[in-house]
Amino acid sequence: MVVRQETPPTQGAPLQPEEFRLAVASMRSAKLRSEVFCEDMPAPQRIAPYAAALSADVTVDEEDLGTGRIILLHDPAGNDAWDGTYRCVAYARAEIDPTMITDPLLAEVGWAWLTEALEAHGASFHAASGTVTRVATESFGGMAEDEGSAQLEIRASWTPDTLDIASHVEAWAELLCTAVGLEPVPEGVTAMPSRRGQR
Repeated sequence: MVVRQETPPTQGAPLQPEEFRLAVASMRSAKLRSEVFCEDMPAPQRIAPYAAALSADVTVDEEDLGTGRIILLHDPAGNDAWDGTYRCVAYARAEIDPTMITDPLLAEVGWAWLTEALEAHGASFHAASGTVTRVATESFGGMAEDEGSAQLEIRASWTPDTLDIASHVEAWAELLCTAVGLEPVPEGVTAMPSRRGQR
């Protein structure tokens, strides 16, 4: 995985619990496809006492097809809404074929991509919730010749059952790749690296 750490989320927080530091280390150890360029990003500070975040772009032939972020939250006191002390919060946005936007099953399929990816990576979880949004753009007037575009946005959160957060990050990255239409990489086969993935 290519994770550029300009300013680690844990920097400047010396009193972080050891358990959380280990969870963040697991988060950063995820193995991702070469099309996924991932790096640390500032984590929100007001949602939970401790947080770490990653952002990612999916790039094929130097074209950005999707983007997303995943945040790990930790509240040692627990949170009733989470049903636990940790929470993963994820966002994924992908360009899709505009003809797909009217498919009545698109939202259901988008949510299934997430849950199936979590299960496939052994990322056990509970208390999942989220939304799937379709966005279509059409141009008019002086921009009428511009092609329409469509995006699928998935926002989700879930409570991990273990602190193997790498598996959750890998599932989130797979969601991004599936949403942009990349074919699954067969087990034991390595995808050719994209240029951006080599930065």
